[in-house]
Amino acid sequence: MKEQTRRIGRTALAAALAGGLVLAASPPSLAEQKLTLGPTGYGTLKLGMTAAKARATGKIVRKSIGAPAACTTWDLKEQRYGNDRAGVFISKKRGLAVIVAPGRVRTPQGIGRNSSSAQLKAAYPDVKNGPLGFTAKVPGNPKASYVFNVTKNGVLAVILVSNSQDCLQ
Repeated sequence: MKEQTRRIGRTALAAALAGGLVLAASPPSLAEQKLTLGPTGYGTLKLGMTAAKARATGKIVRKSIGAPAACTTWDLKEQRYGNDRAGVFISKKRGLAVIVAPGRVRTPQGIGRNSSSAQLKAAYPDVKNGPLGFTAKVPGNPKASYVFNVTKNGVLAVILVSNSQDCLQ
């Protein structure tokens, strides 16, 4: 059962990451220019908040992509994905657990879509390749990590993940 959950979680993450490919060339909105992903969330969405509080922000819409039973899946209203992708995962036990950066939103260290591998390594010297992608500690939040989807051409997606999450095992 645990292996099945792990497989579903990786599939869901891969689907969320693949969603970033579709909009990589879109110009940044005014909101994206002001907001960053991290260290504790994205705008009014904060890691750990309940689904009810996250929904009350008016920033997310519910969807279902077959995530583990421990979690619900959502999209940011500003970044909606196809049927098999999601941009936000909320754990029923641990609250908001995963946020995929929309559009050209960057981390406070300036890393986002289209950043080079060299820029990623300079901003996050501790970045390591792991089972979910390249991961790095989030400066200013020891309870979270960044996951970066990286190809030879650079960063394709940036994801803020709670270290205690149970959605992407």
